[in-house]
Amino acid sequence: MQKNKKTQTTSSAESIEKSRPQLEKNVRSLIEAIGENNSREGLQDTPRRVVDALSKIFSGYGQDPKKIATTFNAENYDEMIVMKDIEFYSSCEHHMLPFFGKAYIGYIPNKKIIGLSKIPRVVDIFARRLQNQERLTMEIAETLRELIDPRGVGVVIEAEHLCVKSRGVEKQNAKVVTSAMLGLFKKKLNTRNEFLRLINHA
Repeated sequence: MQKNKKTQTTSSAESIEKSRPQLEKNVRSLIEAIGENNSREGLQDTPRRVVDALSKIFSGYGQDPKKIATTFNAENYDEMIVMKDIEFYSSCEHHMLPFFGKAYIGYIPNKKIIGLSKIPRVVDIFARRLQNQERLTMEIAETLRELIDPRGVGVVIEAEHLCVKSRGVEKQNAKVVTSAMLGLFKKKLNTRNEFLRLINHA
């Protein structure tokens, strides 16, 4: 199992490293296409730095959240568990520009709970891919449902998008809020409202 885990967590970086010469060439072409000079001192090492950054920005590829999750017996605990203010950084699949913000996640255990440190890990694995916010929200919720089969899951994501701030409508204060409610969070208004109150979105 440990061997498989290592393979999952390094495959994305290995893929980028294998393609490094072509990627660096593409970055130099881009720099030239926008009217800059690759030989200028500040840009000479930019292609290498960009490829290094891509290894981190897209490190979610090749990782399986089900491989990193640690679950425990809930020991009859059946009240809501909420984790707030989980910072994340992602990349818009339409313009390859950043979007970033916070995730708020709650669930009601059935028989299992998930290790608290693993919830942000699940968020990061999906965030560090080309994404749209709606899919990111659903992927987190559905993965938690598959991992621990809770009585209900709620996920709210609030994010700022550079594609909105720096191009198009250029609205600097706009934020996007998406939600995914499964199980009791979808069926029971009181459960949903409790979750929203706990994360201060109600």
